[in-house]
Amino acid sequence: MSSTTLLQRRSITVSDFRCTAVPGEKPFVEQHRRHSISYVRKGSFGYCSRGRAHELVAGSVLVGYPDTEFFCTHDHVCGDECLSFFLEPELVDAIGGRTDAWQVGATPPLPELMVLGEFAQAAAEGRSDIGLDEAGQIFASRFVEVVSGRTRKAARTSARDRRRAVETALWIDANSHREIELENSAAQAGVSPFHFLRLFSSVLGVTPHQYLVRSRLRHAARLLADEERAVTDIAYDVGFADLSNFVRTFHRAAGVSPLKFRQASRGMRKIFQERLQLD
Repeated sequence: MSSTTLLQRRSITVSDFRCTAVPGEKPFVEQHRRHSISYVRKGSFGYCSRGRAHELVAGSVLVGYPDTEFFCTHDHVCGDECLSFFLEPELVDAIGGRTDAWQVGATPPLPELMVLGEFAQAAAEGRSDIGLDEAGQIFASRFVEVVSGRTRKAARTSARDRRRAVETALWIDANSHREIELENSAAQAGVSPFHFLRLFSSVLGVTPHQYLVRSRLRHAARLLADEERAVTDIAYDVGFADLSNFVRTFHRAAGVSPLKFRQASRGMRKIFQERLQLD
């Protein structure tokens, strides 16, 4: 079993697990340390806990409960892979849900969870501008709703909530060149990260991380059109820590590379200036 930590925050940790056990390999007892939900994106394995046995395939979700012993079997297909979210108690409390929802052990491939599992996987691979911690919280919240049979209630926002969201958005935009985590934005608004994610998304229609990335893209587009600095310098100056990520994200948003965008913006400006001179 290989494990790679993809993200570690105060309330949530995200890891990529890849199991290389072969069929018939002798299982051994393990123990869950925290609440967790693991999206099975490939392969199959058996999971035994609390006297119940589950067969998990791609699209299933393994659910961990603190201090619970379990073991996994590999009697069929080998080579399973999981995207796992480990939740701290304060996040679990914020999400809510009955205790028995977290003790189900596993869920079958449910469409409500499969689509969000793939949504989170896209974030993990950098194919989305949503934050991986945001995707994890959305996934966990939806899991509780589905398993508990709760009806999702439309978020109600007060004037104070709307002001918080707007003021924090302005703060994010002004500081978008810095590293900003969900916890930072939530602290700025004075609420928990989970409630801030719901509040911000409800008021502004995007998650905090999406707004952060789009602020960086907006600043980058302005600099590409107005200045002669190298694309690499602009990428780092607006807050992207990785040039390839900047190029990929910018191309996804603009439909062209940063260099092509710069060339197009200079050409449009030249045409505009020529028209003014002719007039």
